[in-house]
Amino acid sequence: MKQPLALADIQQAYHAMANIVHHTSLDKSTTFSNMAGYDVYLKLENLQKTGSFKIRGAYNKIHSLSNEEKAKGVIAASAGNHAQGVAYAARMANIKSTIVMPENAPLAKVMATRAYGAEVVLSGMVYDDAFQKAQELEKEQGQTFIHAFNDNHVIAGQGTIGLEILETLEDVSAIVVPIGGGGLIAGIALAVKELAPHVKIYGVQAQGAPAMYMSKKSHTRKTTPDAVTIADGIAVKVPGDLTFEIIEKYVDDIVVVDDEAIASTILMMLERAKLMVEGAGAVGLAAILNHKIPGKGKVVNIVSGGNVDVNFISRIIERGLVKAGRRIKISTLINDRPGILQHLLTIIADTRANVIHVWHDRIEQNVPIGKAVVEISLETRDVLHTEQILTNLRQYGYNARII
Repeated sequence: MKQPLALADIQQAYHAMANIVHHTSLDKSTTFSNMAGYDVYLKLENLQKTGSFKIRGAYNKIHSLSNEEKAKGVIAASAGNHAQGVAYAARMANIKSTIVMPENAPLAKVMATRAYGAEVVLSGMVYDDAFQKAQELEKEQGQTFIHAFNDNHVIAGQGTIGLEILETLEDVSAIVVPIGGGGLIAGIALAVKELAPHVKIYGVQAQGAPAMYMSKKSHTRKTTPDAVTIADGIAVKVPGDLTFEIIEKYVDDIVVVDDEAIASTILMMLERAKLMVEGAGAVGLAAILNHKIPGKGKVVNIVSGGNVDVNFISRIIERGLVKAGRRIKISTLINDRPGILQHLLTIIADTRANVIHVWHDRIEQNVPIGKAVVEISLETRDVLHTEQILTNLRQYGYNARII
């Protein structure tokens, strides 16, 4: 029977990787503190080597292997961040690594994993599918499996973040942690509660992948049939049994946030804090800003990763601008005569809106003869600016509407 994880294991991991991983910054955010109503500190693991905290657990696990095990190489399943952590740690140890990733894993994560020297196998649509394929390959090839979260060495490695927080901010009152399979929060919770039991530990899951949330609420491990969320790094259907036991003992509460909140938080962190953060890295702050964390004093939010596909970020930005009323499309009918379109655009220019695209059509079936329909995409300041534009257009007889 395996020995249960202890604080000493996390402290040992902390010393083992002292010169390997970054002691990441713990930055107070005035903007987010004002919005939350208490002091919010960001633990910037998105600036960690490989772009996430996962290098900690991966390194600690590989560091623990025997020479015989290292000679056979390692294999792992991952949606992306654990993949890069294992690949990087394996390269440091000069051993072979095979990583199984979901077929829809972000391209940036796949390319980065290959760049670290791993052989990448794409299989299934979510982490759990990749995990099953990795287990099959493990039996065929004899490599040592490096679990993404349900392994004591991995949990101990992630728990070093908790020791760093206590070392940097002694009077911390609460720590907010994203949860997928539970390795990160299990390690942090054990480390922190053993040394400072008064510190609250709150977990956050995506509403579309709430397995550990359900498990915590029912006090028994639950699984979900699907895990559908933009936060691909925490899209896990089956939480770990090792992690659940630790979470059940040490974690104070778990909450969920929806994808809309996650998306808007990604955009806000990019715009307000100049931080590139993936969905999993944004869930904690999303919970804080939506007042789901009963915080007071000094609250640390774990920004777990920043490995996000640029195409995804582009969609988040576009969607966020539309939601905030800063990107609109208006439609109106105009008389189909020379100079009328110019007149319409002059009215818009006078409001200081920026025209992105103009579409003009006089032959559409529902457009009366002698008229043309015009659709104009605009960049605006906010909702009030949009209302001003519509008001000005209507004063000149244009029946403009947002589409």
